[in-house]
Amino acid sequence: MNTANRKRLPGTQLDFFDTRAAIDAIQPGAYDKLPYTSRVLAENLVRRCDPVTLVASLKQIIERKRDLDFPWFPARVVCHDILGQTALVDLAGLRDAIAAQGGDPAMVNPVVPTQLVVDHSLAVECGGFDPDAFAKNRAIEDRRNEDRFDFINWTKRAFKNVDVIPPGNGILHQINLERMSPVVQVKDGVAFPDTLVGTDSHTPMVDALGVIAVGVGGLEAESVMLGRASYMRLPDIVGVELTGKPAEGITATDVVLSLTEFLRKEKVVGAYLEFYGPGTASLTLGDRATIANMAPEFGATAAMFYIDEQTIKYLKLTGRDDELVKLVETYAKQTGLWADSLEHAEYERVLKFDLSTVVRTLAGPSNPHRRLPVSELAARGISGKVENEPGLMPDGAVIIAAITSCTNTNNPRNMIAAGLLARNANRRGLTRKPWAKTSLAPGSKAVTLYLEEAGLLHDLEQLGFGVVAYACTSCNGMSGALDPAIQKEIVERDLYATAVLSGNRNFDGRIHPYAKQAFLASPPLVVAYAIAGTIRFDIEKDVLGIDADGHPVTLKDIWPSDAEIDAIVASSVKPEQFRKVYEPMFAVTVDTGEKASPLYDWRPMSTYIRRPPYWEGALAGERTLKGMRPLAVLGDNITTDHLSPSNAILPDSASGEYLAKMGLPEEDFNSYATHRGDHLTAQRATFANPTLKNEMVLEDGKVKAGSLARIEPEGKVTRMWEAIETYMERKQPLIVIAGADYGQGSSRDWAAKGVRLAGTEAIVAEGFERIHRTNLVGMGVLPLEFKPGVNRLTLGIDGTETFDVIGERKPRADLTLVIHRRNGERVDVPVTCRLDTAEEVSIYEAGGVLQRFAQDFLESTKAAA
Repeated sequence: MNTANRKRLPGTQLDFFDTRAAIDAIQPGAYDKLPYTSRVLAENLVRRCDPVTLVASLKQIIERKRDLDFPWFPARVVCHDILGQTALVDLAGLRDAIAAQGGDPAMVNPVVPTQLVVDHSLAVECGGFDPDAFAKNRAIEDRRNEDRFDFINWTKRAFKNVDVIPPGNGILHQINLERMSPVVQVKDGVAFPDTLVGTDSHTPMVDALGVIAVGVGGLEAESVMLGRASYMRLPDIVGVELTGKPAEGITATDVVLSLTEFLRKEKVVGAYLEFYGPGTASLTLGDRATIANMAPEFGATAAMFYIDEQTIKYLKLTGRDDELVKLVETYAKQTGLWADSLEHAEYERVLKFDLSTVVRTLAGPSNPHRRLPVSELAARGISGKVENEPGLMPDGAVIIAAITSCTNTNNPRNMIAAGLLARNANRRGLTRKPWAKTSLAPGSKAVTLYLEEAGLLHDLEQLGFGVVAYACTSCNGMSGALDPAIQKEIVERDLYATAVLSGNRNFDGRIHPYAKQAFLASPPLVVAYAIAGTIRFDIEKDVLGIDADGHPVTLKDIWPSDAEIDAIVASSVKPEQFRKVYEPMFAVTVDTGEKASPLYDWRPMSTYIRRPPYWEGALAGERTLKGMRPLAVLGDNITTDHLSPSNAILPDSASGEYLAKMGLPEEDFNSYATHRGDHLTAQRATFANPTLKNEMVLEDGKVKAGSLARIEPEGKVTRMWEAIETYMERKQPLIVIAGADYGQGSSRDWAAKGVRLAGTEAIVAEGFERIHRTNLVGMGVLPLEFKPGVNRLTLGIDGTETFDVIGERKPRADLTLVIHRRNGERVDVPVTCRLDTAEEVSIYEAGGVLQRFAQDFLESTKAAA
């Protein structure tokens, strides 16, 4: 830690680093023009950067240049159990590799405090209409995940600097927002901004508190855990001026779905957004968090809000200590992070959005940015009167209706609105349709406490929305099994069945294998669609039911007023509820002296946890970038769900067949996500999504959907896994060709691990989603970008070719993709090397993040000896 610019924070016994003084010493008056993000990044540099490079790094920020990399040292790492566990499996494997080469494995520990919340392991096997759903689902979770939970419990004892929140307590992002983030950190007598990276693309949810929080892949998180700086160049910082205020009856969900469409069109991919303006004042902290949570859906890296009175009000509401609340306000005002101090901040680009223009909205039938005003359902052919036979499910049946996800269950206004709508529906005699599998999965136990306080939990339960879990469920593809009779009818009648959920993801095939498409909606709208029972329904106008007096009931008859929602929030949401939940959860445990072995005792028959292979076989070999054959030729918008799905494992899939051979009963196959600690299961999930369209596989001249590939040079079409196995046996290097926005979606490291283990050495696309690109680099896969106007179609790539990559690999250098066509023709295509920094070049050349760390660790221990 540097000592220059270290001063006493007025009114406290703490010091702080005076970033304004450091910046203004270089260019007087520059600090007042900096955006919020730049001020926080500059503080990190002033406090942590090597003095030799400090001035040059600060100049990059002052002059808005992007020529040089500068180091960023996040204060902490947060993980959910799927990617967090996978990261820790990698570290356990790294310990084995270090021990095998004579090093001390106990020395391999996270250097940065790491918080792991077990929240991605529960499937909603029992819906919210079962009063024992919570206990039953938790028992199934424990049984299915015994191997995983054994490993996670070992990590808690074996690694230093790892805290674990066990299953059944809530969702990482909501716990982070409501308790884990202090907004201002204190360490060694110094106050500084809380910053973090997290192994989930929705980590930016806590940006709502003014905390820079970035979603990264598991591999990048591992690097930060181990004390390496996260190198970056000054991001594109975009100002988003909010004006107006939402109209009566408009929820935060409607706002964020509208913003998501708007910001996607404005092309903010990779940018840091800063929301400000008069409209911001009308947004509660819960509203802001709903917006910030969906940063990955509009493609941004971060979605920042300034610290202001709403921040302080929220910290008090959620039961934070008075001293902390006072420190946050004092620090923010002293260092220019308070909203009033940013009036002169300048942005290279400013977008304007009028909140008063927002209407009641869904997103769907796939992709979160496909905004769909509910009033337009009929016009778009999705809703409308459909004649159905009595006793049969209707076309467009809503088979999943889930109030789920931290996006919306963090927001008391949304949850109280859902409860009030349920109360009003019950009073008018409305019921859910029997085919709608309903569930309530809050991200925090505090939600249940304030719904009980408001007297609304029973009303939700009466409509089938009882608490099934405190976990990430349907949004993560963990909707659980359907009633067998309902599933049978869907299959036999080939019904267009749908899901409606208050989540942030609705990619095709994600929410449930039998829900052909899914719609995102506010919690009260989820309740309304459970009553309607079909998406082919004008929710604004059509009759939901007939009450006891024979009167028709429509949505407007049961929708609560804003005044009633606000009054109940004010009277029912209390600080003591959050204290009751979080004080025991984060109580300091006494060290009993029990120590675990530094090396994990791997279970040979486990299909959940297996020693990773990154120091052996194909991954230990040199990548030639010569004679590569295409594993797949893909179009635009390929998501990480296509690359490595997270939902239920079906018995006829490659992973399902493998699990059956390993003796697992079908009912315990669990999800792809939960098996990512075992590479033998996870490998078989590579490109396993049934909606994948590999342009190498045609049927009647059209691309055939499915987990399919074409083995070359034979031209034989097979299931994807059989093609991968064949190429692995041949030691055939592979390449993937793709369109725009490759790798969007969740920050899933197995989307990179899977292709690397298959033998893929390079991926050439028109563009990459940020997190997935860094994961590819972390696995030693070379990301290459076509030049504008050039793509697989203009080049006529059909998959029969072989490919070489030539040129010196430097940050964003021009390389040459050499295409060897089957007829002997050679085509040289200039492409951009998407190793964006010198650090990324170093990681790639070493073979990946873990290989690089192992090399550095062993060299440092030899030097010390």
